[in-house]
Amino acid sequence: MSLSSHLQELKKKHQHLSEHVEILQRSPGSDDLELAKLKKEKLLLKEEITRLSAH
Repeated sequence: MSLSSHLQELKKKHQHLSEHVEILQRSPGSDDLELAKLKKEKLLLKEEITRLSAH
């Protein structure tokens, strides 16, 4: 897998997580632990994207 296709895949996952987090935040009674886990995963993806984009 090339670097650009890997970055593209990471960006897709990040976008999907963003949408999922938004939906959960708007849902009454959503699981705070699940939301925190998704936000952390999203942050880790963002950091990886930034790190790889710097090359």
